[in-house]
Amino acid sequence: MPERRVTVRGSSTETVLDHAFAARAFTATDAMHATGLTRSTVLAACDELVRLGWIRELRDARAVGQYRIGRPAKRYGLDERAGVVVGVDAGQHRVTAFVTDLRGRVLARAEGAPGQADLDLTVRRATVSDTIARALSSAGVAHERVLVTTIGVPAPVAADGSSLPGDGGYWAAMNPGFDGVTGHGRVVVENDANLAAVAERDLRGDASFAALLAGERFGTGLVVDGRLLRGSHGGAGEMRVLSMVEGVGSADGLGREAAALVRAAGREGRIAPGTPLAAAVRAGHTDAAAVFAAARDADPVALDIVERLGDRLARVCVVLASLLDIDRVVVAGAIAEPAVAVIEHARTLLHGWSLDPLPEIVASTLGADVVVHGAIALALDVVQDHPLSLQLPTEGTPAGPVTADAVRTADAATDDAVVAPAPV
Repeated sequence: MPERRVTVRGSSTETVLDHAFAARAFTATDAMHATGLTRSTVLAACDELVRLGWIRELRDARAVGQYRIGRPAKRYGLDERAGVVVGVDAGQHRVTAFVTDLRGRVLARAEGAPGQADLDLTVRRATVSDTIARALSSAGVAHERVLVTTIGVPAPVAADGSSLPGDGGYWAAMNPGFDGVTGHGRVVVENDANLAAVAERDLRGDASFAALLAGERFGTGLVVDGRLLRGSHGGAGEMRVLSMVEGVGSADGLGREAAALVRAAGREGRIAPGTPLAAAVRAGHTDAAAVFAAARDADPVALDIVERLGDRLARVCVVLASLLDIDRVVVAGAIAEPAVAVIEHARTLLHGWSLDPLPEIVASTLGADVVVHGAIALALDVVQDHPLSLQLPTEGTPAGPVTADAVRTADAATDDAVVAPAPV
């Protein structure tokens, strides 16, 4: 994650806390230089932040070999376990939840599935709530310690967290409202592709790119000139327009289209007995992973499907690049790694079409959890943007298991005065 720059806030306490998020450990002198505040103001702010529970006093500078003459300076550090954030990828068929500390270190994760009732609003809310509860339980963290929960959904999300009742009711089913789903803290709902873009932006630092979720359905998070595009109803990046693009015809993603092409080949009798794809179909495996595996074994039908998917992906990339003048399309989600051959064929086609400027097509390295990584990043942003508006848990609320190894790790991290990116 890029280093966070300290800015002057509405109060000196907020300004010093901003510095605490940016620094691993600091003295009053460090904070003075970073914020421009006077020593007395910094010390008063530190006392207040210790009282509120946001920062804690560390071993003094002499104890860690950084001060040798005179009275040792007090050292402070963010209390990384003052609260936690939760990130959720609430897909139609799978729900994944991470719990992290305030540095983005993952404390626990959990997965859930709504089963056959994945469009039932009550079932969906209950699945998300239960998955979060199991993640918190696994981390040994009480609900009262949750400051912000970000939930990614496969639907456009307006500024107020709601989704329009479009797409045949699918959007409303995916975003039935999640107020109170954790029992504590602020809940933020966001489009899943937008969260993928947040994760990729923080990882890569690209200024203009598209994060393309390409499994079941195409969905795109768009970053242009460093800013995430949302639209008036949160619908920027929705790909329904693909139904009107020649050679694409729908917003079905690479995974869904691969399975459809396998079924069509089977109906047409094109899958010859004894071939790798025939063996996969006989075993009941007709998904994209089976197709890509068969293609690696030179199965002719699988290779044809890979080429058709590459053509499909290339056309989608042309649409995105033509409209937005982006530098890169990042194919994201669980499909990204196994679809390397599809991406390579799409690159070849793009260069052959001679359409300038051409976007680079790359595979995300964040795997199936790209959305939940983005959800955590956004939750941490919300905490850091408005920390004093959030209520820290009262003293005595379980902070989660702390082992001797964890204490040693925390001491090592806070003794390091070099600002390091927080892992997401």
